[in-house]
Amino acid sequence: MNASRSAPSFWLSTVDGPIAARPALPGDLDVDVAIVGAGYTGLWTAYYLAAADPGRRIAVLEAEFAGFGASGRNGGWCSALFPRSVAALARRYGREPALALYAALRDSVDEVGRVAAAEGIDCHYAKGGTVVLARSPAQLARARAEVAEAASYGLELELLDAGDASARCGARGVLGATYTPHCAALHPARLVRGLAEAVERRGVRIYEGTRVGGLAPGAVVTARGTVRAEVVVRALEGYTPTLAGFRRALAPVYSLMVATAPLPAGFWERVGLARRETFSDHRHLIVYGQRTADDRLAFGGRGAPYHFGSRVRPGYDREPAVFRALQAVLRDLFGADLPIAHAWGGPLGVPRDWMPSVGLRDGLGWAGGYVGDGVAASNLAGRTLAGLILGADSELTRLPWVGHRSRRWEPEPLRWLGINAALRAVLTRDAWERRRSHSVAR
Repeated sequence: MNASRSAPSFWLSTVDGPIAARPALPGDLDVDVAIVGAGYTGLWTAYYLAAADPGRRIAVLEAEFAGFGASGRNGGWCSALFPRSVAALARRYGREPALALYAALRDSVDEVGRVAAAEGIDCHYAKGGTVVLARSPAQLARARAEVAEAASYGLELELLDAGDASARCGARGVLGATYTPHCAALHPARLVRGLAEAVERRGVRIYEGTRVGGLAPGAVVTARGTVRAEVVVRALEGYTPTLAGFRRALAPVYSLMVATAPLPAGFWERVGLARRETFSDHRHLIVYGQRTADDRLAFGGRGAPYHFGSRVRPGYDREPAVFRALQAVLRDLFGADLPIAHAWGGPLGVPRDWMPSVGLRDGLGWAGGYVGDGVAASNLAGRTLAGLILGADSELTRLPWVGHRSRRWEPEPLRWLGINAALRAVLTRDAWERRRSHSVAR
């Protein structure tokens, strides 16, 4: 299993060429907009700002290198998924605002592909949709309920029977599935590295190896100098708690992944995923997979513990027990011990109410809290933040996540106890359903 400091994921180890370091901040600097974080959110914000106002001085500050965090490590699902259901959003904001947000997310899936093509970013974008398998009666009941709820809001979610589901993803024990066309599989590191080059071509300056110690209206403070700016944008996602004053803003929850060696044609004839559909199943614990452009399975899931005090450390990227569990899930799905060639992980950002947000207030902008659904949502956030900074009043700047403020997480030890208890409850529920399903089958 391979991972290194220079390439902390399979994705980052397979970008074109070495990950060359960009210069660090050389000293004090005056700009119009300072963005903290060179992942998807920060870079999309810079991209749309620079496109709309080429004369605006924009600097992006990054502690490591562009794409070091979740943007270079995720499952490569460019999807219209959102952590809060459309029904939950409708109850809080109304039916039409909820549907407008979901429509904007669907548009963002296509917008990512459009920009990648326009900028010559070869990120292996393939819009094959998502198939979520049902492999037990309880999972099938949840699938039917999801389709019924989606239909009540006019959303496109199809219930597949066992035959159609297996034709898309030939796993074992399939009883049915849900299918949505609104997802593209992609190579996440190729996207973020290509996006960094695209913003530089538009005149944006990216300073790597520049860790931010604090931010305030009008200023970003680093050990290498202070950046003064009219607008400061916080775009750190799972690394937000490392910033002074933000330890309880988001919980850094780790998601881990494995990737197989390239698999033979015979395997793919049996398993399918012919359009590179992303895939999962309806268990409670989140798992996610894709067929890569070079015929590997890249597969990940939750299950790693939350670390006391919202700590984020390189050692937490690797949890052997979780890697073994992911390999066991693949064995259960596809009936074989698949050759695991890579294993890695990293933190994602979870707000207390699971509601991502984007906003601008008193010269401070922010976006994030995607709960792992950030590949397309970060594009929407970047377009929205750019509009807010430019003073626009548009459909995007009026979406219900704009200006939302989640309450802070509880102080420790309550945070540690609560998050890890919830994880254990999910694992216990899935184990109970598996035992019940097996006893019924016998």
